[in-house]
Amino acid sequence: MAAKRGRQTVRGMFQSLGVIMVAAGVMYLFIPHDDEAEPVAAKDYRVELVTAQRAAPYPVLAPEGLGADWKATVVSYRREQGDAWQLGFLSPDTQYVSVNQSTTEPKKFVPKVTHSAKDTGRTQTVAGQVWQRWEGPKYDALVRTEGGATTVVTGTASFETLAEMAGALRSKQA
Repeated sequence: MAAKRGRQTVRGMFQSLGVIMVAAGVMYLFIPHDDEAEPVAAKDYRVELVTAQRAAPYPVLAPEGLGADWKATVVSYRREQGDAWQLGFLSPDTQYVSVNQSTTEPKKFVPKVTHSAKDTGRTQTVAGQVWQRWEGPKYDALVRTEGGATTVVTGTASFETLAEMAGALRSKQA
């Protein structure tokens, strides 16, 4: 009698699994799948930029002259966190590139925004300015300290793309 009961339990388990798989298949069919859809909506960061430029004790940087295929995705200014300015973009090749500035000590600020990148000891000249190259497990970065603030151009993009962003950075005080 016990053997018969064990077979019924196993058979019931497979029947339940079959019902669940059919239900999952039906749900998959009714969920829209549009590979051509725009996955990221671009943000207009002009208001936040003007606010940060008025509040920050350093020249706040933002890119000028980048193509329309660069999409701003993240923008924030946090006075209470070392006057931290962040402006993140999705590059034309769908890599993340972020401009971060702060008056926080560089030894604390740079590893935080680069997710533990380390200074390589090498430099790169971009638009006549010397930047330090940092490399990390998640993000690489170009780092520069000037005017009482540290600027970090970081992300998943190549150093070439990071340099393109760094070269486009300009400051216009509000």
